[in-house]
Amino acid sequence: MPRQQITGVILAGGLARRMGGVDKGRQLLNGKPLVEHVAARLGPQVQTLLINANRSQDDYAPLGYRLIEDALPDFPGPLTGLHAALGVTETPFVITAPCDSPYLPLDLVARLYTALQQNDSKVAIATAGGRQHPVFCLCHRDRFDALDHFLRNGGRKVMHWCAENQAVEVDFPEQIDAFRNFNTLNDLKAP
Repeated sequence: MPRQQITGVILAGGLARRMGGVDKGRQLLNGKPLVEHVAARLGPQVQTLLINANRSQDDYAPLGYRLIEDALPDFPGPLTGLHAALGVTETPFVITAPCDSPYLPLDLVARLYTALQQNDSKVAIATAGGRQHPVFCLCHRDRFDALDHFLRNGGRKVMHWCAENQAVEVDFPEQIDAFRNFNTLNDLKAP
């Protein structure tokens, strides 16, 4: 897999309503911020790693990754993080991962990339345990205009956009727990 063709983006730009509005990526799991767990697992799989953050930039800056903000106002959802990354990347592909999934697969990018190549597709998402995990999305840069149109016309649901773009689903049956996410502060107390 040519990792030099792929930019990773950690999605930390949301409002974290279920977590009481705190900056989710900065919350600690085993003494380390969630975003650092994700960076440690996603970073080696990509050429460049970005963090999509709409607040707390001063807290994220010391990590040393380029920070990008949503280009659209009012926190319209995770697709805007992909949109922001596609708008600035110089690589052909972008992979997204949420900041609250610290156990993401170490072979996530390789398997999604392989599926794209085998299916001659532009978008691939992860599935596991019978559930879709579309925020784990590998997307070709040429999907930027389609995503921009979708978002500017009120589209917000990730699976609707994935369906419109014939996303390939890649199953990780042996790694169901790798997609576990932490939505509340109580979740962080019982990893």
